[in-house]
Amino acid sequence: MEKSCKISKFFILCVVLGVLSVATIVTLWAIALTDSVEIVAPWDKYRLPDTLKPDHYNLTLWPRLTVNAQGLYIFTGKSYVVFQCVKETDLILIHSNKLNYTKWGDDHLAKLSALGSTPAPTIKKSWLQPTTQFLVLELNGKLAVGESYQLDTVFVGELADDLAGFYRSEYEEDGVKKVVATSQMHPTHTRKTFPCFDEPARKAVFHITLLHPRGTVALSNGKEPEAVTQTRFEPTKSMSTYLLALIVCDYSFISAREGDILIRIWARRKSISEGHGEYALNLTGPILSFFEVYYNTTYPLSKSDQIALPDFYFGAMENWGLVTYRETNLLYDPLTSSNGNKERTATIIAHELAHMWFGNLVTLRWWNEVWLNEGFASYVSYLGADYAESTWNVKDLIVLDEVHRVFAVDALASSHPLSSKDDDIQKPEQISEQFDVISYSKVNIRQCTVLTMTKGLNNYLLMTFHDASDMELPGTVHDIMNRWVLQMGFPVVTINTATGLITQKHFLLDPDSVGSVPPSDFKYEWIVPIKWMEAGVVQKEIWLLEKEALNNKLTSGHWVLANINVTGYYRVNYDLGNWERKMDSSHVRRVIPVINRAQLVDDAFNLARAKLIPTTLALKTTKYLSKEIEYVPWESALNNLDYFYLMFDRTEVYGTMQHYVRNLVTPLFQHFKTITADWSKVPDGYNQVNAIRMACSSGLVECQNLTKSWYSQWKADPDNNLIHPNLRMTVYCSAIAAGGAAEWDFGWDMFKTATIASDADKLMSSLACTKDHELLNKYLRYTLDSDKIRKQDATSVIVYISSNVQGQTLAWDFVTQNWEYMFTQYGVGSFSFANLISGVTMRFSTKAELEQLQKFKEDNSKIGFGSGTLALEQAIERTTANIKWVDENKKKVWDWFLSEIA
Repeated sequence: MEKSCKISKFFILCVVLGVLSVATIVTLWAIALTDSVEIVAPWDKYRLPDTLKPDHYNLTLWPRLTVNAQGLYIFTGKSYVVFQCVKETDLILIHSNKLNYTKWGDDHLAKLSALGSTPAPTIKKSWLQPTTQFLVLELNGKLAVGESYQLDTVFVGELADDLAGFYRSEYEEDGVKKVVATSQMHPTHTRKTFPCFDEPARKAVFHITLLHPRGTVALSNGKEPEAVTQTRFEPTKSMSTYLLALIVCDYSFISAREGDILIRIWARRKSISEGHGEYALNLTGPILSFFEVYYNTTYPLSKSDQIALPDFYFGAMENWGLVTYRETNLLYDPLTSSNGNKERTATIIAHELAHMWFGNLVTLRWWNEVWLNEGFASYVSYLGADYAESTWNVKDLIVLDEVHRVFAVDALASSHPLSSKDDDIQKPEQISEQFDVISYSKVNIRQCTVLTMTKGLNNYLLMTFHDASDMELPGTVHDIMNRWVLQMGFPVVTINTATGLITQKHFLLDPDSVGSVPPSDFKYEWIVPIKWMEAGVVQKEIWLLEKEALNNKLTSGHWVLANINVTGYYRVNYDLGNWERKMDSSHVRRVIPVINRAQLVDDAFNLARAKLIPTTLALKTTKYLSKEIEYVPWESALNNLDYFYLMFDRTEVYGTMQHYVRNLVTPLFQHFKTITADWSKVPDGYNQVNAIRMACSSGLVECQNLTKSWYSQWKADPDNNLIHPNLRMTVYCSAIAAGGAAEWDFGWDMFKTATIASDADKLMSSLACTKDHELLNKYLRYTLDSDKIRKQDATSVIVYISSNVQGQTLAWDFVTQNWEYMFTQYGVGSFSFANLISGVTMRFSTKAELEQLQKFKEDNSKIGFGSGTLALEQAIERTTANIKWVDENKKKVWDWFLSEIA
């Protein structure tokens, strides 16, 4: 009995200890799990909660166009927003960034009042959350579902020169400094102007009043009445915050009417008086009329204002009813502007006006669908420009300007799909990253897909197919489109004319990067429409539905060409025999369409980089160019040869390559010399520019003497520039490259005194052509002095310098040494960090440069890279691929050039 009792006590003790142990373990687990699952407060998230819906804003702003006692330009404002509660909440989050608030009587940053019968809860606590850019209001009670409330604020902001939000732009006219208060709200800068629900889906009506000095003009999205110092605009349509525009300026305008629509072009008074706005005015009406028919919907506003600004980050911005532009993109002077300037003005105006319907009237819900907005506008801009300027064949340039550009990025393992998940895009810098070449250019509607507006905008977008009237689809539009939209990249279609086998494979510029490609639900297979011809005769279209298929019609023994006019978003490879048959120059020039002559070259060079064909085969596709005079094939070839220059212009290959290119381009140079009567009559096309540019840069003495003499004549008589506008940038660059400090200093003086923005741009680019390191370093320093180089142009100048082999290392060192200052202070809102990183690393092709790039990433990881984050990863990937390509191809390329010039 006693023994039994002892055993029972021991057992009980063990049980108790066991329970305590389990409890301890469970407690530790709970603590560990609690620590690992971070509870994020609503104001620490970047997205607005779905509790409140804005109805309208009432905003009054007063920008000061002179400095205050502290030496700052500021604006003061008061606003209220009326919103409805759609889900019960005791919290108000509204976006705010870099605004200082006046506190109300209860010591809070805003005042809340109810518009219905139910009183508004009082404010418990109010504060600013800088990281997520919120004004936060915690309430002592709940907002009632269905009730409307009003939130009032009074605030001050800086009218800075940072090109973001409500900002300051400056210019000089007749020796007098003038200040413009203007705006760039897109994508997330409205919150820097006044507190607002700053997401695209939170549409509202805006009631705007601007206070401004006597003698100035105030502009906004709505029509303005006659006003002296206070302008109250008509209410806007319900629209997203990023489309708001606010401007106070001393500008003049010209106007016209297209039906009931008032069209006005605004610019500096001198630009208007000299007629530089006439082209844009004459273009706008026809383009608006074209889009009214195309969208089957009338223009939704009563006026269309377009304004040219001295300082502007983007090329243009589609603010509803008040479109803002860089001066170079809106103004055109027939005496000094080139054909390229004219074409750019036409396509950019068409792009922005296309947004008046698609983007403004119908808006993306969140920034993960930017491609719907920008890709569609990119395409229809060519349609609108083609309608207004029908003799230009501007649609043919889509392949060069859009398809080839996006191919280069979409062939990287670090590319991304057109569409992504909402949750993947949260922070402002992530939003900015979405505005890349993929979003703008991949929606190439020459290809397998066409986005058309049918039955007006009520149907939003109906996806149909190119030439759908005579095309039978192999599946639903949804199934076909998902493969192109939801997975990144594109296929290379390989056609074997010996066996009839057609295959597809995800195309990667670096085949060794396949291991870092993210998985795809569609296994990187696409449904591919193949339009093809045999010996010049167009055949019935083929659909490639799987990885491979057999088609005996391809084995006739004649040459085969697929992807006619590049209507498909893919590259094409062939068996060696078919490549050789097509390179018969008589066939190429007589039968193959001009766009495909360009595409054959582009495909060959990129297939060679991906190790799918020999590099020497790609080079062989350029030999026929000695008999080619069309612009598109030449431009395609030169763009691809530019990669060889980037890889080899610091090596012994460079001299032999120059010799080959000089032999190739001399017949083109002589052709244009003949048809221009020794350059006395310059035609309208682009290819004479290529002829002079490449002849001079490859060392043709006749060309170099020509450009030096033209530049010297201008230098001797600065008020009388006889160089044809189409040739100016090429002539300036060639002469400055061949000259010294005197030529550079003259170019700089002409740049600083240029009154036409497009001519200033040509000089700005050409000043980077000098071979003098001291001048290049001086020019780099100027990019951080806004009195010398406008902030909007700083990125471009640095990239121009890096594209010069003499400036490559200088530009890279400058960026690495100044990154923190540019990223955190000077460049905020004005630098395109993605373009900057891509531009200064394009020539990187050595292990030492890869190590520098990786060290740059490591050294600045805490500072960050913002919108350049993805560009940095792509630069590392591209450099890695370049190193391998150079190692494998340098000797082969050198030997090939040597054999061709022997």
